[in-house]
Amino acid sequence: MRTLHIITGLGIGGAEQQLRLMLRHLPTSSSVVTLTNPGPVARGIEADGVPVIHLGMAGNRDLGALPRLTRLVRQGRYDLVHTHLYRACLYGRIAARLAGVRPVIATEHSLGDAQIEGRPLTSGARALYLAGERLGTSTVAVSPSVARRLEEWGVRRSRIHVVPNGIEVARFAFDPAARRAAREQLGLAPDAFVVGGVGRLAVGKRFDRLVRAVAALPDARLLLVGEGDQREELLRTAGECGAADRVLLSGRCEDPPPAGAAPDTLTLPSLLAAMDVFVSTSPDEAFGLAVVEALAAGLPVLYVACPAVDDLPPGSAPGARRIGPSVPELTAALREVRRAGGARLPQPAAVRRYDIAAGARQLMSLYENAVHGTPLPHEVSCS
Repeated sequence: MRTLHIITGLGIGGAEQQLRLMLRHLPTSSSVVTLTNPGPVARGIEADGVPVIHLGMAGNRDLGALPRLTRLVRQGRYDLVHTHLYRACLYGRIAARLAGVRPVIATEHSLGDAQIEGRPLTSGARALYLAGERLGTSTVAVSPSVARRLEEWGVRRSRIHVVPNGIEVARFAFDPAARRAAREQLGLAPDAFVVGGVGRLAVGKRFDRLVRAVAALPDARLLLVGEGDQREELLRTAGECGAADRVLLSGRCEDPPPAGAAPDTLTLPSLLAAMDVFVSTSPDEAFGLAVVEALAAGLPVLYVACPAVDDLPPGSAPGARRIGPSVPELTAALREVRRAGGARLPQPAAVRRYDIAAGARQLMSLYENAVHGTPLPHEVSCS
């Protein structure tokens, strides 16, 4: 099956890295078009053997990109188009229709309760989304929470299918040697209590509250993995709190690492191994992939919002605990974890549920249904 994936950009981000990971497990002949920003993830996808085309779109209203995209779809003689992220979903569905490709699947990666892709939801954005959605075959939600939000927006339930985000579970298993090496490279003492977080350094992630909570614990260090426009502000906050020497921003982490990376390149599993507790302070998430990765690494997890855990039966992730968003609540929860100490936790059932290979099988079922009319198995037949 020839498939074309269209995505808004390929800088380092959750949806972008999820696309790369999924492509490694899909038994299709795939190509990728990125509307903008052919960044590190584009290079990673190409290194994995999948061609990437940069459309060079100038902005949301660059209508000249539509005929260029339509030509690419038509010339590729694709069986199916799969779109990712808001702008790519809108332009990709229209281009596929104009090119005569009827099977079009879109994945909704980033719809929160009050935002989409980090931007506030508006009535205009919703109307445009719904108009484009009707041009496709079906919409994939990355969690039951996103499926419910889509239905509340007005997307028909019969058109929504849940295929959760996934990880390569075995890669994240705790490795004591990786912990020692990562701590040495990062300048973290072997016995330091290290609080960790992963994600874009953006206002919506609320990492400033985590900085303040760690600053209130004199023996704690904070390791934040990610890049974003809040980097300098977070460092300024750490300085104001008297914790500048205890807050480490390690920068972006491309995972899986690029081909040819140096042997001592810090990977996401090794960075998680260096931590003692993982905290997700974001109050509005579509899935919460970083929480799943932390659970796979055997870490106790404190989170404010995480559909990946909350949508599961009780007890599926015993190492994860939902907490309030305020700095005092974060500080108290971290003190409790610090007092408890303890060894690494076993990988919970929640992690095994989110193995990327299972997600790839579910997605292929949707592809076969869209292209050949093959009946869907129950696990992806409805939201």
